[in-house]
Amino acid sequence: MKTKSTIFAAFAATLVSATTAFAEKEMIVSSWLPPTHIMNEIVWPEFISRIETATEGRVTGKIEYQLASPPSQADLIEDGGADAAWIFHGYNPGRFVTTKLIEIPGLEGDSAAASAAHWRAHQEVLGAANEHDGVIPVAMMVHAPGMLHLSKEISSLDEAAGLKIRSGGGVMGDVLAGLDMAGVQVSAPKVYETVSNGVADGTFFPGDTIAILRLTEVLPYSYRVPGGFYRGSFSIVMSEEFLDSVREDDAAAIQAVLGEDFSAFAGRAWDEGNERGVNAQMETGQVIDLEGDAAAKFVGLVPQIQQSVLEEVKAAGVDADAALAIIRETMTEYSNGN
Repeated sequence: MKTKSTIFAAFAATLVSATTAFAEKEMIVSSWLPPTHIMNEIVWPEFISRIETATEGRVTGKIEYQLASPPSQADLIEDGGADAAWIFHGYNPGRFVTTKLIEIPGLEGDSAAASAAHWRAHQEVLGAANEHDGVIPVAMMVHAPGMLHLSKEISSLDEAAGLKIRSGGGVMGDVLAGLDMAGVQVSAPKVYETVSNGVADGTFFPGDTIAILRLTEVLPYSYRVPGGFYRGSFSIVMSEEFLDSVREDDAAAIQAVLGEDFSAFAGRAWDEGNERGVNAQMETGQVIDLEGDAAAKFVGLVPQIQQSVLEEVKAAGVDADAALAIIRETMTEYSNGN
């Protein structure tokens, strides 16, 4: 005859077995810039916190670094090397075309507005191009308006012709070519080495990245134009396999707390980081606003870039004009206090 202790032990074992199916599942988050970057300091912690709260702790997260090169992040997720990552679309030319639409110069609004607009345009129009095949986008974002950072001082953009400038692709590359500069294609973590070795004379970046990568040491001159030279496009993606491995209600809850609201949150973080970076540059270098004749070459280039990108996006099989209208309307909505 079973004793009470035996019965209790059996019950406890059954309880442990039953709860194991709903045990905490750790999500591996891949990141490729230093821990002090705003993605790792602000955006990813909020991402993990939202997911942990939404799933009542059944899904947790851990940031890991250097799991793959920046251009290989989508492949890393598809291959199961991590469960979530952030992608800079310009690193994958040919695969991501529609994402260039949010990068065009001339869009009015901060990075929160642009990031929310990026998500909405993707959900309503641009996602039909299926450029994120193999991964699941859960947020879209842009960095703060891009600046030109140089090792030498110039008085106008005419003097930048012929300079060797690092490019990450996307509209950044279109701007570079339009200003008659020579492109040097390297990912963000390699820019310091590229510039310090004289392979490049400068780079396009938002302010936060030059500070985090110590580029203020080798690029003391930062040049801005109204609205920025471009906006860099990113997506935060998750593994289909990972989302399939968690409870169905948890998978739905995860996506519900991300999307447009989280995209706007990430954009605000990028603007915060940009302000920090600009302040850091001002401490040891110069931040110069180019206007009038000094920026005329770029101002004349803007309509050409806008039209060229619209044609590229149309060629991808989606309604580029409708998507741009969504972007402009959403940015206005957020700028008016959403």
